[in-house]
Amino acid sequence: MNKKSLPGKSFVAAILMSLVVTACGGGGSGNKNREPAPLPDIGEWLLPLDRIADGGPGRDGIPALQNPEFESAATVSLRLTNLAVAIRHNGAVKIYPHDILNWHEIVNDGPADDPYSLSYCPLTGSALAWKGLMSHADPSFGVSGLLYDSNLLLFDRETSSVWSQMFGISVSGPRIREIPQAMQVLEGYYGTLRGMYPDAMVMTRNTGYIRDYIEYPYRDYRTSADLLFLVSNIDNRMHPKTRVIGFRSGTGIEANAVSKVYQLGAFGPTLQAINDQVDGQDIVVVGSTDLNFAVIYSRELADGTILAFSPVIDDLPNIMSDDEGNVWDSFGTAVSGPRAGEQLAMTNSYVAYWFAWATHFPDAQIHFNDL
Repeated sequence: MNKKSLPGKSFVAAILMSLVVTACGGGGSGNKNREPAPLPDIGEWLLPLDRIADGGPGRDGIPALQNPEFESAATVSLRLTNLAVAIRHNGAVKIYPHDILNWHEIVNDGPADDPYSLSYCPLTGSALAWKGLMSHADPSFGVSGLLYDSNLLLFDRETSSVWSQMFGISVSGPRIREIPQAMQVLEGYYGTLRGMYPDAMVMTRNTGYIRDYIEYPYRDYRTSADLLFLVSNIDNRMHPKTRVIGFRSGTGIEANAVSKVYQLGAFGPTLQAINDQVDGQDIVVVGSTDLNFAVIYSRELADGTILAFSPVIDDLPNIMSDDEGNVWDSFGTAVSGPRAGEQLAMTNSYVAYWFAWATHFPDAQIHFNDL
């Protein structure tokens, strides 16, 4: 493992590429004269300041979306192999295409009495969602223009506190050390998510902004080994842009967190269920390469029972059954069996590029380590 940052030559090339990207709209378009984003003068930071970079477009230079328009999945025309994110909220499923998230990074959604925010960082390939505080006059989040180890730093509009997306914690400001209430996110091909939830509503391109949503704003970034910004740890065990779903113990920023990743490209064509234990936590990992989909839930129930799971084939959105005879759907809800209606506990897990996972959680275990 090489624990050095990117070589200087690659970094210079990456910076030149970054300038091109922001000039043509990848960093928020129409903000060429915007001042660089300064580090907010709000006291203590939980992150080392020398690893925070100015992404270029400035605060709100990449405009977050607020309660965007949706259309029935039955009428939306999208390529089935486009990536998307799904959230189930109050029983209804919404799908958020990467094509739009690439240009806006944050979507503030939900009713006034139960708001939530979905964030997607194109540079690290990570999507996370958490609930807002309805006690705040403005519970929404925006793009700060700052990055930590290439990952999105958000700010909340109520207090201007800064939040780390991948660590899932406020790292500076009045809400420092606060950990938001996470929401389960599904990520995969649009065709996979639509097949699971054909009645879902899909975010449309009628955002109020003029963007070329068909065009990916970062050129060959998704497949190139190059990065746009320096990171503190490069782990060469996999290609930097390998998409993995990772699990980590603990919450927030913990130096002793134990983590493990599972490559989306290694599950195989049909759903596979992996009963695993990481740092004493019993988890189940369910994924399929052909569906470009994976999720991780806790195998331990509230009553202390630890279940063993098997995949359910060709019955989406149901993805696994257990040794008690229960069948569970992709959001971790038992849809039949003696525990029908029960919910599996979420885990600290999400999909990201390998380089991003490795720099935020060094020395991660790799499950499919014989590839």
